[in-house]
Amino acid sequence: MKVFNTLTRQKEEFKPLVPGQISMYVCGPTVYNYIHIGNARSVIAFDTIRRYFEYKGYKVKYVSNFTDVDDKMINEARSENTTVPELAERYIKAFLEDTDALNVEPATLHPRATHEIEDIISFVQTLIDKGYAYEVDGDVYYRAKKFAHYGELSDQNIDQLEEGASEHINDEEQNRKEDPIDFALWKAQKEADEIAWDSPWGKGRPGWHIECSVMSTKYLGDTFDIHGGGQDLEFPHHENEIAQSEAKTGKKFVNYWLHNGFVTVGKDQEKMSKSLHNFVTVHDILKKVDPQVLRFFIASVQYRRQINYSEENLEQAKNILDRFKNTLTNINFRLQDDTEAKQSDELRKAVAQTKENFDLAMDDDFNVQNALTAIYDVLPVVNANTNLANVDKEALENFKQDLSEWLSIFGIDCEKLAARQEATNDDEIDNLVKERDEARKNKDWARSDEIRDQLKEMGITIQDTPQGTRWSRD
Repeated sequence: MKVFNTLTRQKEEFKPLVPGQISMYVCGPTVYNYIHIGNARSVIAFDTIRRYFEYKGYKVKYVSNFTDVDDKMINEARSENTTVPELAERYIKAFLEDTDALNVEPATLHPRATHEIEDIISFVQTLIDKGYAYEVDGDVYYRAKKFAHYGELSDQNIDQLEEGASEHINDEEQNRKEDPIDFALWKAQKEADEIAWDSPWGKGRPGWHIECSVMSTKYLGDTFDIHGGGQDLEFPHHENEIAQSEAKTGKKFVNYWLHNGFVTVGKDQEKMSKSLHNFVTVHDILKKVDPQVLRFFIASVQYRRQINYSEENLEQAKNILDRFKNTLTNINFRLQDDTEAKQSDELRKAVAQTKENFDLAMDDDFNVQNALTAIYDVLPVVNANTNLANVDKEALENFKQDLSEWLSIFGIDCEKLAARQEATNDDEIDNLVKERDEARKNKDWARSDEIRDQLKEMGITIQDTPQGTRWSRD
């Protein structure tokens, strides 16, 4: 298996630290609002990757945090006249509800920054003791230039970073910092009502970057296999995590860095973000879009590629799921009949080749598009075999099991998919099919054709088989 490592900017052979086990940390949300599709992209991308590892037989320890204290949370709590902890509880609950609807596996651990304050203070003190950090009037900053590899993850020149930082820093902060690119590990309390904890440097709270360094190493060890997150986190967040963690431990922080692509919107494919006010929350989308469709839409694009969110692309995802649903319906129909079974070498070879092609695609940096293409290509063979007078029931049952395992990697439950109803008029359709069967029996071909046309207008396709009449949605 090969994965693209952002740190080396190339695909590398994946070798876990412990054979058969994977340690994985993915940056979670700052919980001051509902998650939008861009946030969900990262959650679903790494859930898909996790599920594939589990499909391959790995035991995965998956840690994803909640940032439950920072400037945004403090400002939002003030605007809503509530507290930061109350705000956090509300949106952590919403996050778990939304991700559950999208069939995201719960993380092994969901640590919260505010539950790790003691360890954060200890971590910061160690960096001060080692000369990597310094205190100024209750704030603690990290000496970025002291870390020899600063800028390598994001492939940025430290002199250019320094120049850029100096243009955006105010005079007060400039005077406090030794260098413009130094970043905060601990922030002093600014106002009396601001959430804060006691520390050796006075009342304050942790900086954003230090939180993830503490939580990841505490629960996964000084070195772990995979660190994931959105491309926008490469710098400064993940760059700073490396600097902090490796300065403290003296060890390599992460072996493989994986970053997912953005979600864009509109004809100009502008990046979706809360700061640009062009986002759509999962909470709102799920009121009108089937969760399976939204999940599949996001999961069916390779994690490093950009996704353009649109109704047209959602509709395309729905149509693909309908193809899978129709095939499952065909299989279930034939598995229930009492006709004599007959082995099909064509079907068995096609399914075996599909399994091989699927694994090859996913082993190539989780190339989900090629993996899905492998499944699409075998559907006509499977459907053709379900129409034979005598079918290979064992092969169909095995393919159904394979399809269930493959789609589960994308977060799709085949039982729920097969049962998914997009309209409430099934009884009406069944009655029309029965009426058409009766018309055909009485050789009333005009009425039979009339009903077929009526069903076609309803988006229903009729199929006459030796086992009876079957219908499916287009």
